Amino acid sequence: QVQLVESGGGLVQAGGSLRLSCTVSGLNFEEFAMGWFRQAPGKEREGVSCITPFSGTTSYADFVKGRFTVSRDNPKVTLYLQMDSLSPEDTAVYYCAATRNKYCSLTKSNFHYWGQGTQVTVSS
Repeated sequence: QVQLVESGGGLVQAGGSLRLSCTVSGLNFEEFAMGWFRQAPGKEREGVSCITPFSGTTSYADFVKGRFTVSRDNPKVTLYLQMDSLSPEDTAVYYCAATRNKYCSLTKSNFHYWGQGTQVTVSS
């Protein structure tokens, strides 16, 4: 079956960095567009970033532009999210997701498979 497993979350001070990873199995990773989403307590899940399967074209939500970088390693079937200049507002559970669509999207309804999430907490 399809599995997406996130790792790399944790507690970090404001201004710090974390790198999230998402290892995928059960699907042909290189053919799927991938995305990162996050959900803070009491809030809707929101799109953070996405990356297309072949050209690796990326897209970011405005609130992370210039601070977060998404990348993928197809041979390692792994998606990454490098998060720099973190602020307490970035505190959330971060999810990776896969879509059969070949284009990039930050809309959660466009994604077909989800990981279980990893907690990121940024202290002030």
